[in-house]
Amino acid sequence: MPRDRRRGNQSAKKGSGSRGSRNGTRGDSEASEDEAASEVLSHCSSGSETVSVAEEGTGNELDYQAQQEQRLDKLKEDIENIMDKSVKTRLTALGNLRLVLSSLVLEDFLLERRITLTEALERCLKKGKEEEQSLVAIVLSLLSIQLGCGAEGEELFRCVKPVLINIVTDSNAGLSARQSCATCLGLCCYIAAEDVEDLISTVCCLEGIFTSCYSNCSAPSPALQGLLCCAIQSWALLLTICPATHVQKVLESHLPRLPGILSSESVSLRIASGENLALLHELGHDLDDEFFYEDTDRLCVSLKALATDSNKYRAKTDRRKQRSIFRDVLHYIENSEFQEETIKFGLEVMCVDSWARRRTYNAFKKILGSGIRHHLQYNEVLREIFSLGPPLVLDAATIKASKISRVEKHMFNSAAFKARTKARNRVRDKRADVL
Repeated sequence: MPRDRRRGNQSAKKGSGSRGSRNGTRGDSEASEDEAASEVLSHCSSGSETVSVAEEGTGNELDYQAQQEQRLDKLKEDIENIMDKSVKTRLTALGNLRLVLSSLVLEDFLLERRITLTEALERCLKKGKEEEQSLVAIVLSLLSIQLGCGAEGEELFRCVKPVLINIVTDSNAGLSARQSCATCLGLCCYIAAEDVEDLISTVCCLEGIFTSCYSNCSAPSPALQGLLCCAIQSWALLLTICPATHVQKVLESHLPRLPGILSSESVSLRIASGENLALLHELGHDLDDEFFYEDTDRLCVSLKALATDSNKYRAKTDRRKQRSIFRDVLHYIENSEFQEETIKFGLEVMCVDSWARRRTYNAFKKILGSGIRHHLQYNEVLREIFSLGPPLVLDAATIKASKISRVEKHMFNSAAFKARTKARNRVRDKRADVL
C-alpha cells in the first residue's frame, strides 16, 4: 500500500496569529458555514454530552437515542433527495450532507448505503452544473474520509476518479468545480489508492495542471490562480506517499522551476510554492542525508525578500500571512529545522513536526473545517493516518475531571487577553507618538 512508506514517520494553512492557529484561519464565508454547522449540529456527540448522559440517567439516554434516530432519518431523506429532479432540492440535500459528514462519524450508517450514495453522487457530478459539481466533490471527499482505505473506499475512488479527472482537465468546466474536484481527487487518492499506478497517474494529472505556469509568461487570471493552488496542494499531498523513485524524478524536474512561482501576484500561489519547496527539500533529505540543492543561495535570497515583504500595495493580512510562512520556509531550507506545532483535541495532543505532516493536516482541515477535532478524536481513518492509535474510551468521571468551570475559563481568557495586549503594545508602531 503506497501510503505506508511515509505515514509512520509523518509526525497544519492559512491565516495569521498564534503558532497553533496560524495556518488554520478561514475566510468569512467559510466561518459562516462553520457557524451554521454548529447551529444545525449543536447536539452532536461530544465529551460534555457524554457526561450529561451519564449523570442524568436513563431518561436522557433514551432521549439522546431518539435524537440520533431522528438525525439518521433526516440523513436518509437527504440521500434520497440527491436523486430528485429539482436542482434546488439536490443542492439543499448536498449542503445538509456536507454539514453532517464533516461534524459526525457515521461509518456504519454510510457502509450500508454506500452504493446508493456513490451512484447518486456520480450522477450529480456528471450532469450537474458548476455549483452542484463543487458541492458533490466536497461530499465525496467527506465520504472517502468516512469509508477509509478498505475495499469500500478503494471502490469509491476507482468509481469517481475518471469523472473527477475529466472535470479537472476540462477547460470549459467551471473553475470552482475544477478546484473542488482537484482537491477531492488528491484526497481520495491519498486515502484509498492501493495501486502505485493509480497514485502516479493521479500525481501526473495534477502536475499537468500547474506546470503550465512554468512556461507561461503571462500571469494567470485570479480565478485560474485558485485552481493552480488547489492542484499544487493536492500534488504535494500525494508526493508524501509516493515511491522514492518517483520522488527523485520530481526533485530533478521541479526544484529548478518551482521557485519561479514565488513571483506570482497571488499570495496563495506564493505560499503554496514556498511550502512545496520546503517539502521537496524535506523529501530530498529523507532520500539522502547529504542532499543539497545547487541554487540554495539564490533561493534563500528570494525567500528572505518574501519573509520581510512590507509592500503597502499588498493587503496587511496577506503580508502578515506571507511573512509568517516564509520565515518558517527560509529557516528550514537554511538550517533543516522545522518549527513544531501542537494540535489539541479532547484530552489528546498531536504534534506536527514535519512539512509532510503539516501538508496532510492542512488537507484534511480544509475539507472538515471546524469538524477536524471531532474526527481526530473519533474517526479511525484519521487516527490511523496520523498514528494516533484507536479512539480513546473515557468514562464520565475522567471527562468531568478534565473540564474546567466557567469562572476558571473566564479568568484564563482574561489573563491571556491582558498578556496578548501587553505583548502587542511592545511591538506596535510608535510613529504616531513621535509625531
